[in-house]
Amino acid sequence: MGVSTASPGKAICLVTVDYPPVNALPVQGWYDLADALRAAGRDPEVRCVVLAAAGRGFNAGVDIKEMQRDTGHAALIGANRGCYEAFSAVYECEVPVVAAVNGFCLGGGIGLIGNADVIVASDDAAFGLPELDRGALGAATHLARLVPQHLMRALYYTSRTATAAELHAHGSVWKVVPRDELLDTALELAGEIARKDGYLIRLAKAAINGIDPVDVRRSYRFEQGFTFEANLSGVADRVRDTFGKEA
Repeated sequence: MGVSTASPGKAICLVTVDYPPVNALPVQGWYDLADALRAAGRDPEVRCVVLAAAGRGFNAGVDIKEMQRDTGHAALIGANRGCYEAFSAVYECEVPVVAAVNGFCLGGGIGLIGNADVIVASDDAAFGLPELDRGALGAATHLARLVPQHLMRALYYTSRTATAAELHAHGSVWKVVPRDELLDTALELAGEIARKDGYLIRLAKAAINGIDPVDVRRSYRFEQGFTFEANLSGVADRVRDTFGKEA
């Protein structure tokens, strides 16, 4: 359980997240993921990183139960900072990051894949931000990198999800494959990238980041300010306390 790394092919680092039962990450999990991604990017032998997850789904966001157990704001602050670090680590990784998405990709999962360079998804993957149902805000920055603006708003306000096929139609998912082919497909793409010159691929990553029209780190940090406001006002706790309960 936790975050692990492996070398499944030449110049490829596989980073796998495994937090049963649904890959809802605790505060330390986000920091561990950030550390693994940054370490992989710094490794001069690595030319591409594949980010994957074990279990039922790719990511279910933050561990809501960890927040509910906290009588203060330490868990909230930790989750916000941890998510910021993990999302930034994907974006700032010195080499391209290929996200291999299976099952559900929700909340913080959108932050991770929205900052990835390429996304491969299984045909059962579903993508969304249920933040308004969980007393939170954030990651609209990253959802906006996956779908057009008006669709992003509709998904955000309703907490609905989009399918892998829908994201593929919008051009944000590279390929949609059966789940049992997901990792092999992601590794195959990573292998193609990793055959490029190592120095040049790092220059390419830095150059492409440099021409992004939106500073994702600054934009996401702006969103997080409203998450704090929601918590200070008490509305976040009121909504969060309904999480997991029948209406």
